[in-house]
Amino acid sequence: LKSNPSNNEEKEAQTQLTKSDELQRLHSQALSAYQQEDYEAAISLLDEILAVCVWDAELRELRAECYIKEGEPSKAISDLKAAAKLKNDNTEAFYKISRIYYQLGDHELSLSEVRECLKLDQDHKQCFSLYKQVKKLNKQIESAEELIREGRYEDAINKYDSVMKTEPEVPVYATRAKERICHCLSKNQQATEAIKLCTEVLQLEPTNVNALKDRAEAYLLEDMYEE
Repeated sequence: LKSNPSNNEEKEAQTQLTKSDELQRLHSQALSAYQQEDYEAAISLLDEILAVCVWDAELRELRAECYIKEGEPSKAISDLKAAAKLKNDNTEAFYKISRIYYQLGDHELSLSEVRECLKLDQDHKQCFSLYKQVKKLNKQIESAEELIREGRYEDAINKYDSVMKTEPEVPVYATRAKERICHCLSKNQQATEAIKLCTEVLQLEPTNVNALKDRAEAYLLEDMYEE
């Protein structure tokens, strides 16, 4: 403005300055809400700021944290992926994305994201530790599925038992393992055990189509046609 004053530019500059002050006020409120653990309010304020400051990686990371706390991991992934692109060498974002996918039971995507972290920093302790865990689990699941394709159901059951031992903390892996063990038991004509295990899975996930189909097959083996 000092170098080239004109009414038009002055008006535009004043508008931008007012908007800037308003965004700084919203930013302070968002940080305050986050610190007070009012994540819903923080998200709402960050939505307003990010509508203008689209390329702010830190704000996206903060909103992702709020989404995680609010139990909306898929929305957090979207913000973290943007932050990973916006900030150079953002190992932290890749690590968080990988952890979220892992917690959701998507071990393949988790492995892919943690590898991106290690490409940026091969000595990253958290990423390397997660990489070892996910890689081991991924290998066991792939191996178990290969055994099922070959019709080696006993071996597949043992392999899925190993999966549950490898990851006892994240429930989704135990549920998936039990679902696949039920499938193997049903295919292996072990109807009673299959019915018991599939029922266990269906108590956790009543609409699990695979468990319903495998339990139906097991009921057929027992001549329990009504069931």
